[in-house]
Amino acid sequence: MSATGSLRIGRELAEQMARHAVEDYPRECCGALLGREAADEPGAGAAREVLRVVPLANRQDSPRNRFLLAAEDVREAERFAREARCELLGWYHSHPDSPARPSEYDRENAWPWYSYVIVSVARGAPGEMASWRLADDRSAFLPEKIEASGADPHLPASIPR
Repeated sequence: MSATGSLRIGRELAEQMARHAVEDYPRECCGALLGREAADEPGAGAAREVLRVVPLANRQDSPRNRFLLAAEDVREAERFAREARCELLGWYHSHPDSPARPSEYDRENAWPWYSYVIVSVARGAPGEMASWRLADDRSAFLPEKIEASGADPHLPASIPR
């Protein structure tokens, strides 16, 4: 399975997503990724840079193992992106006590093009952070390389209590 592009996330934003995941544990948290898409590099896919994360409410009836965004949340994220003069690049959510890999539910409810960052949370502590993009034919998620500035994307910095 080859990677599809890359996603650059600064340490502070990675910590913000991890903190949100810990605060909502044992429920899944969710939010929007705002930023810019760079020109495609030959053979490498699009490079993206996250400039802001926007925490959103998980509106799922079963928030322990799923997340759901309402239409108004998507519109609000798009409005935030316009106001910040950037793009809505995708979404993040957490996987309580599960790996940072998309589930079948995630695949069935995702949209191609967007980046999907997943933060694993084990017993209330942040773990691996991974990013994915859904194939255009919606058959599978493809890994998206995370380029973190100042932090290892697989071991988010410790979260102050």
